[in-house]
Amino acid sequence: MMSNKKYNIEVRLWIEETEGPFLGIGKIWLLENIRKTGSITNAAKEMKMAYRQAWQLVKEMNQRAESPLVEKLLGGKGGGGARLTEAGEKAIQTFHEVEKRIKDFAEKETQNLKF
Repeated sequence: MMSNKKYNIEVRLWIEETEGPFLGIGKIWLLENIRKTGSITNAAKEMKMAYRQAWQLVKEMNQRAESPLVEKLLGGKGGGGARLTEAGEKAIQTFHEVEKRIKDFAEKETQNLKF
């Protein structure tokens, strides 16, 4: 009996460093929201995340990366803000490139799945 069941390979990517998980999609979204909103406060709001948690994640990423991914800007009239460093931009780009290559590979493998 021929069955035409379809199987998919799902892949979740995170990058580890000696102290454990370093960069996953959640932190990438946080970085992208900081880039979009220009502040950790607004990025956290956008993600319905507590500011404290967002700040903790940023602090941790900055400490564990070779150079900081986010820099805080000193307050002027409108208060401070934050922006991605070159390393932060590169982290987003690298993550998405690696993820795409892995997903493309998984898709090719999917075509040969028979159980």
